[in-house]
Amino acid sequence: MYKRKRYILLMILVFSTGGMFKALSINVVKAILSTLSDGSKATIYTTDKDSSVQLKYSQSLPFEVAPQPEEFDAWIFIDPKHQFESFLGFGGAITDASAETYAKLPKEKQNEFLKAYFDIDKGLGYVVVRTHMNSCDFSSQTYDYVKPHDITLKSFNIDVDEKYRIPLIQQAKYKIGKDFLLYFSPWSPPAWMKTNNNMLQGGGLKPEYYQTWADYYIKFIQSYEAKGIPVWGMTVQNESLATQRWESCVYTAEQSRDFVKNNLGPTLWKNNMKDKKVIVWDHNRDMAYQYASVILNDPEAAKYVWGTSFHWYEKYISKDQRYSNIALLNKAFPGKGLIFSEGCAEAFDMNKIHDVAMGERYATNILNDLNSGAVIWTDWNILLDEKGGPNHVNNFCFAPVHAITSTGELIYTSSYSYIGHFSKFIRPGARRIVASSNRADLQTTSFINTNGRIVVVVLNNSENTYSYKIWMEGKQTQAKSKSHSISTWIL
Repeated sequence: MYKRKRYILLMILVFSTGGMFKALSINVVKAILSTLSDGSKATIYTTDKDSSVQLKYSQSLPFEVAPQPEEFDAWIFIDPKHQFESFLGFGGAITDASAETYAKLPKEKQNEFLKAYFDIDKGLGYVVVRTHMNSCDFSSQTYDYVKPHDITLKSFNIDVDEKYRIPLIQQAKYKIGKDFLLYFSPWSPPAWMKTNNNMLQGGGLKPEYYQTWADYYIKFIQSYEAKGIPVWGMTVQNESLATQRWESCVYTAEQSRDFVKNNLGPTLWKNNMKDKKVIVWDHNRDMAYQYASVILNDPEAAKYVWGTSFHWYEKYISKDQRYSNIALLNKAFPGKGLIFSEGCAEAFDMNKIHDVAMGERYATNILNDLNSGAVIWTDWNILLDEKGGPNHVNNFCFAPVHAITSTGELIYTSSYSYIGHFSKFIRPGARRIVASSNRADLQTTSFINTNGRIVVVVLNNSENTYSYKIWMEGKQTQAKSKSHSISTWIL
């Protein structure tokens, strides 16, 4: 009977949206809610610090008719009648380091790795890939794609990417299928285009090379698409205000605005690439509003810009403040998108490879970024070796999966399963809906997928264990949240 209700619901979804899964009508929402009558079940997947089993089915609980909740109980309130932005997907970065490490694995471990990330049933269900144009810190060497001072870009070629990176991206695309979405970021222009004549150590783009650099993006897009890799979008510059000891280039907000307005945007449109998404900032949340607003408040620049991306490495502001900066962008510029484009646990230490704190850091950031309006959430390197590299400036970091290249062993960190509590269940096209908690320790977010299934994530980073109830439109079910645990409900 329950399966029959779900089939009827799916038919309602198709006919009520003209065959396209868009925002659900009130009638469809009522149909969804009606399936949560007596006898219907909520399926729960749980990970906690004391369990050797992670991201596994834990129990199935009934929904029952219930009165208005009591004030002193712990509750999660879900309201699917109020929907927000449509989600595009979760993913990670395929860097030179990830691809080189992958190439060192035996074939059976490569297959395991691809399933672990890109298979929806056996893995995280990633659909988004971020990559880099020219080298980055997670490359074994510094490089670009042209000969020095070739302003015509006739020498442009991506041969260096074809050894490791392009083959892995192609395999990811094959595993993902129709939902595949790739965007790229430059860490630095070629040294001869920069004020410090060095791809490393910051510096800026010389004004006389603004147009040459815009043309460079076109060459990169054309080269990747010639390899069967469609490009969805690009960020203007990775970490736009950071002078790093690795590849980096500094743009003020005004410089970025003018480059987009006068060079990159018009050049994309001139080359029939108006559909390519231009994304600004690509740096920490602390300065995200100030920087992006300079660009988005300029109509001539903003018309070329899809949205803003951000990282999690800010140090000087509170947790609430950094997330509120992103929420402010969402409120001030509701027509523009938001992407979390990079985060990782820094200072690699093999002794901390299974630290649950890494997973909790990921889940806390994901949950709050989604609630602030992010429609893509992209992790940093999808794979690194046993040293946290390769990295040509010794900036070694953690990834959700590490490889012991001498043995071919794959190690899955806690961040892998914590990411999965979101990525496996919140699928492309899902819309965020209201999820409200009356306990500070029970953080939550909720989405309704295009098939009508509602996903609720409940995160408990505290030392406290809670009995709590999920309540939706006069129906409830009850569960327990252990200390340092995360649960995903499928309603």
